[in-house]
Amino acid sequence: MRRAKTRLTVITIYMHTQTFGKFVFRPNDTVGYRFPTHSIDLVMDRAEAATSEAFVVILQPGEAPPLHVHHDTEQVFYVLQGSGELQTGADGLERFPLTAGDLVRIPPGSYHRVLCQSTEPLKYLSVDCFLNGRPATEPTWDSHLRVVCAENGWDFASVRQNADQKLI
Repeated sequence: MRRAKTRLTVITIYMHTQTFGKFVFRPNDTVGYRFPTHSIDLVMDRAEAATSEAFVVILQPGEAPPLHVHHDTEQVFYVLQGSGELQTGADGLERFPLTAGDLVRIPPGSYHRVLCQSTEPLKYLSVDCFLNGRPATEPTWDSHLRVVCAENGWDFASVRQNADQKLI
């Protein structure tokens, strides 16, 4: 029996390696995007995982993305640098101070945004966890980005043309 378990583990690791060949994601491999309201460095595209994606959000002083909601996603933020405010609720009136070292959980269906209130950029790691697996209608970061740009009236090509810049 012990031998069967070992063989099963090796087969499982092999299968995962074949499906998702990358286990470590390095800062040199990130892709930067500049939105009108904030920047991100894509660390792990949703296409490289079954149920998640990861990116670093960079907010300059006074910047904040629009108040928004994800019905199919739970988000976890880890604040790396700077300070700001988490705004939640449909009107954004629930507010929580944020500083480096804070961990934030955004439940599915929760309106939210983060505002940079420091004199230095606010940087946080965002991990999106898809409740039902990677969205079939937006299986890659770029397919999701097209939808976000359309919803906010942003030009996809302008946001995407900055993708070669490293922001971290």
